[in-house]
Amino acid sequence: MSRVFHPSPGDGSWRRPPDRSHTERPGIVAGYLAPHPPHLAYAENPPQNEPRSQGGWETLRWAYQDLQQRIKALRPDVLVVHAPHWITMVGHHVNCVPRPRGISVEPIFPHLLRYRYDFRTDVELAEAIADHSSDAGLVTRKLKVDGVRVDYATITALHLLNPDWDIPVVSLSANNNPYYYSSSSLEQMEVLGEATRKAIEATGRRAVVAGSNSLSHLHWDREPALPEDMAAEHPYNHHQYEWDMRLLELIRTGRTRELRAFIPEHIDATESETKAGSLTWMLSALGWPEGIGEVLAYGTVIGTGNAVAAWEPV
Repeated sequence: MSRVFHPSPGDGSWRRPPDRSHTERPGIVAGYLAPHPPHLAYAENPPQNEPRSQGGWETLRWAYQDLQQRIKALRPDVLVVHAPHWITMVGHHVNCVPRPRGISVEPIFPHLLRYRYDFRTDVELAEAIADHSSDAGLVTRKLKVDGVRVDYATITALHLLNPDWDIPVVSLSANNNPYYYSSSSLEQMEVLGEATRKAIEATGRRAVVAGSNSLSHLHWDREPALPEDMAAEHPYNHHQYEWDMRLLELIRTGRTRELRAFIPEHIDATESETKAGSLTWMLSALGWPEGIGEVLAYGTVIGTGNAVAAWEPV
């Protein structure tokens, strides 16, 4: 039996949060860069995941444990996640299914991730994000098909951010265009981020927004006999590592305007997974804040660069 949050019997809808005091104003309370390699969930050995691990990738996993404590302290009403592996060919889709449940399997690493999930969607906010996005000119759809399998990237990121699964969720798709046209759709991701912020404010939610992607994304095509063998884990090459450090330096020094211009360069230099737009969406939702940004950890997974980072407006 999975250790997951279950609503009361017959309760399939989200109730509006109570009025907030001045110390808990609605809006986006934090934004996190939250990468989703399945190896990180595998290494945690959660009861929902069938494969068993001996650990590994501790630096990244410890950073996630830090985020888990921050999220508990922030007391958000909802986690809003954009990840690259719910790929939609036409437009931006928002999961509006009240109670997604099933098993999510990583197609390349099924021996690492076969995860049983059961969580609740904030349907009111999900529909509001879709409506605001459509009003902003984006092609948008509301997913309402029960039984649709939730992609592994969304599941992994949500598990690592909140393994108790006791906070409702909204998940957004990645339009497939960037996989054909590199950074061409980043402008749309900025519009989606702004629409997300407006929907959060209009519905009175306190939200954490999480952009789930790796950085440099060239990776090994062979894995060691023991997947969690850290002796085999290092950057794919120095070029990839060097460009990741340039991006992270902009984050840790709070130079967000420069980061905004640098992301397309980083994509071209490293095949970065940020081309799916998750990081751009998240920072746009925050309003591209200057002067804040915290890198909690950097590490590689099968050679790809991964960072856990935080933007927490005062």
